[in-house]
Amino acid sequence: MMIIPGWLISIATFPGVIVHEAAHLVFCRLQKLAVFEVVFFRFGNPAGYVVHEATQNFRSMFLVAMGPFFLNSALCVLFCSAAFLPVREFSVADPIAYFFYWLGLSIGMHAIPSNQDMVGLWRLMPAAAKRLSPLAIISYPIVALVYLLNIARVFWADLVYGLAIGIWAPLALFNWLV
Repeated sequence: MMIIPGWLISIATFPGVIVHEAAHLVFCRLQKLAVFEVVFFRFGNPAGYVVHEATQNFRSMFLVAMGPFFLNSALCVLFCSAAFLPVREFSVADPIAYFFYWLGLSIGMHAIPSNQDMVGLWRLMPAAAKRLSPLAIISYPIVALVYLLNIARVFWADLVYGLAIGIWAPLALFNWLV
């Protein structure tokens, strides 16, 4: 297993870090949560972050915590789909298509929320689940999966996820359409 420092991966995939933090910011704004500080990218750990006001609204916390998963995943599929046709179907070695693959995969690699993203969600889940909130109830396995995926990052789970949605999703979509 090849060990590459996290800071080097962050530099190579910096668009994903920026989109991840932008997704937090967008969902904070949509949920009308005050944002105190935003760092889209820096050389350090974490590579980016958004500091926002706390909320007791489970739905708001869910959207802010899981926002990067939704936005990064969608953009990964979009950019990789733009590269799919020239590279895969027409065998054209187009630098722009490969740029879109890199962009899409780097964004997709940062779709998995961090454990820190899950902390606020985890704090609100029990009370929301007691109120029989369907979102809170289905969040238990989601949060557990996110924690497992963050542990599995040492085995490149984030890259595997990015490849899965960036390569296989456009392939499945194209096969479905044609």
